[in-house]
Formats: sequence, C-alpha cells, structure tokens
Amino acid sequence: MSIRLQSIFEVYAIGAGPSSTHSIGPQRAARLFLESLSAPPARIRVTLYGSLAATGRGHWTDRTLVRTFDPVRAEIVFDPDRTDLPHPNTMKFESFDAAGAVLKEWTVCSVGGGNLREPDGTPVARTAPVDYPVGNIDEAMDYCRAHHLTFWQLVAQTEPDVWPRLERIWTAMRDTVKRGLTSKQIILPGTLELARRAGTTWHRAQHLKGTPREMGLLAAFALAVAEENAAGMQVVTAPSCGAAGVLPAVLYFFKTIRRMPTQRILEALATAGLFGASIRANATVSGAEAGCQAEIGSACSMAAAAVAQLMSASLQQIEYAAEMAMEHNLGLTCDPIEGYVQIPCIERNMNAALRAIECAAFTLLTDGRHLVSFDDVIEVMNRTGRDLQAAYRETAGGGLARLWRRDIERRLQPPP
Repeated sequence: MSIRLQSIFEVYAIGAGPSSTHSIGPQRAARLFLESLSAPPARIRVTLYGSLAATGRGHWTDRTLVRTFDPVRAEIVFDPDRTDLPHPNTMKFESFDAAGAVLKEWTVCSVGGGNLREPDGTPVARTAPVDYPVGNIDEAMDYCRAHHLTFWQLVAQTEPDVWPRLERIWTAMRDTVKRGLTSKQIILPGTLELARRAGTTWHRAQHLKGTPREMGLLAAFALAVAEENAAGMQVVTAPSCGAAGVLPAVLYFFKTIRRMPTQRILEALATAGLFGASIRANATVSGAEAGCQAEIGSACSMAAAAVAQLMSASLQQIEYAAEMAMEHNLGLTCDPIEGYVQIPCIERNMNAALRAIECAAFTLLTDGRHLVSFDDVIEVMNRTGRDLQAAYRETAGGGLARLWRRDIERRLQPPP
C-alpha cells in the first residue's frame, strides 16, 4: 500500500473565510514565512499565480496577506498568466532588507482546505503524522470488518485525543450556524450586493409543518454558514471554506431537530473526516484543481456518510451514501461570479446538504450493494477535474462568471 490516510484534522481547520485556498492557506503560509525569518524585514513581496491571481481579489487574498504581515509592509503582485506552475494556487514570498536586497524566498502551493504543499509535492503538515493502517475507503471497510470496528472507531483508535479535538471542531461549527442565523448584516460584502437569507429562511420555516419545515430549517442552517463564510467570518473547512456549510448544517439539524446526543454527533464527524481524508489522499479538495465537484461534491459525500451513520446504517450503506453523493456532483464547475464565494457557492451549500440526507435515506432502503465504489467515483472525480478547461476551475473565466461579465459589459454600452 503506497498511500496512507493523513489525519482527519488536516480536513478540519478553523479559520476566517471566504476561501480555504485563497485566505486560510495564504494566511498560514504568511505566518510560516514570518516565523522562518531571523528578524523582521523592511518589506515583503508576495506574487500570486494562477487561480490565486485570477480570483484573489474577490477571495480577499491580498487583504488577508497585508493584514497578516502587518506591521511589515507587504506588496501583493497578481500574475494570472503564468502557466508553468506546480499547482494552480501557487505563491512566492520574498523578503527584502532596507537596501532592497532579497533576504529569503519561498514558493509554496495552497492545495485546498487550508493545506500547503511544497512545489515538489511535499506536504507542509498542519498536524502531527498519524499511522492509519489504510489508504482508502475500501481498505478501511476491510480493516473494520476484520477487526469488528465501525468507521468512527477506526478514527478513534488512530487519532490521539480525538474527542476533545472533535468537540472543538463541533463547537466552532455550531457557533457559526448560530451566528449566521442571527446576523444583523443585511448585504454581504462585495460588488454583487447579495442579501443574506439565512435568518428569514429560518423564520419562515417555523410556520411550515412536516417535511417542508425540516427542509426549510436544514436550508437555513446551510445558508447561515455559507453566508458567514462569504462575509469573511470564522468557519470550519469541511473540507473547504466554499463548502463549509454542508456538514455543519446536517449535523446541526440532527442535534437540534432530531435531538441526537453530542457523542453521536462527534462520532459522525469522525466518520465524515475519514471520508474527507480519503478524498484528500487520493484526489483533491481544491476547486482550482478539479472544479467545485472537489469542494461541494466532497462536502456532500462527507455529510452523506455522517448522516447515514446517524441513521444506524451499515459500513456498506455508509460507503454507498458517500459514493452516491459524489456521483451526482461529478462535473460540477467552479465559476464564482466576480471571484466572490457567493454565487453560486452559497446556494450550492444548501442543495448539497439536502442531497446528503436524501442519499443517506435512500441507502437505508438497500442492502448497501452497488456497482461503483466510493474509491472509484473519487478517481473519476479527480480525472474529470483535471480534464475540465481552466476556465471552469476557479479562474472566474467561464460559466456563470463569464456570463455575468458579458452582461455587465452589455449594460455599460451606450444606447444606439
């Protein structure tokens, strides 16, 4: 076995939105670069390449970096046209002395979920290495069957201090939902002037009954987190900022509406993390690499696995729920309008949360057997993403982003 899963806490990171690759990753890289310097430099220059340059302003990458380096003066350079990159989200840090001489350089890639990688592919680890005995979900199921374990028990026996760490993640997720539901902000930051809808959705859902009420509440929970992320507030990557609303929404739903005990929520969070770790190890969770299927699709899979477990599904049924969730997100493009994590990102969180519960519920009507495995569909997602034109991989150059730009240009034309 050549691949080993990394810690699930490489999937879950607490940080400020709106983008794990464009804000949390660059912020972490900036801090590491500062820590590597023997003394504060006179100034720092950061060159953003590829997707970081194309959508960095809409994702507030420049503002994040300037704020992180303060009081050291930082110059941010955007270079979206360079093509010989080790990753679409590549950045170069340079520090200078007062005379303008370069003191140190560092090139690093932001690969999704706030994670960093050296140009040669070496991970810049965020957590201490763990020794998972498996490299994908098929191997995890075989291991669990052989040792009479559930997915969450595999995580618990592998990760040190797993429950207090997951408690911290769950607390941050729960608090984000609550903040998003009660936010007094009316319009999200940016030129789109998009109105927040989580609070009104939640209030209107209270007047409904049965399934429409539950669907409305779940939608409100997902919107709450996605809107907090779009406003640059604290969220938890699961596995990214752009898809951060999916898993918290379904877990908050089962905690507050279905009255699920906290320990069951933490166990579901562990299982979801295992599926996210497998996606990270065998594919990518970066929209710049593989489109939105790598973000929303991955989040939907993680949430479907968590929900299936909360519904007491078997190992095979949990795996099926996660597979189905990704299968029906294949080919999803990453085309944020103006580079903001708002349209279509916010509504996609809501739709993925609803889909996750549907997938989990359907698997309970089966014995869990199906033709395409979770590992197979992740391989297909990865290949599909690499085949997508660059315009549909978080460059704001295609899809909805291009349509919006065309409409704006048309409106600015003088009347005939």
